[in-house]
Amino acid sequence: MNIIISNASSDPIYIQIMNQIRQSILSGELHAGDSLPSIRQLAKDLQVSVITTKRAYEELEKEKLIDSVVGKGCFVSGANKDFIREQHMKRLEEKIIEIIRDSKELNMSKHDLIEHLSLLFEEE
Repeated sequence: MNIIISNASSDPIYIQIMNQIRQSILSGELHAGDSLPSIRQLAKDLQVSVITTKRAYEELEKEKLIDSVVGKGCFVSGANKDFIREQHMKRLEEKIIEIIRDSKELNMSKHDLIEHLSLLFEEE
């Protein structure tokens, strides 16, 4: 897992960490049961505060994407696949809404957008 922190980003550092770990889990790069770096180790590797990494892990735990085991560390949750799929679908819907708004700014019709999407889908 490779986490990159950007000082130019408007997102707080803990959000950047959270988003990148979440993406690794939802994309399948990290699997249920995989261990995550300790809070202290991640803070050291990223050269950020332990409080920052702790907050990122706490938020991921609230989302049920990771589990904390006292004395053992943090692990990718064994949450059921339907829950993870639902989280992924939610993020996809947000991106689609952004595309719809952008297409409306370009005065594209619904038909044109669907045609363009179909073409790109077939090429991919």
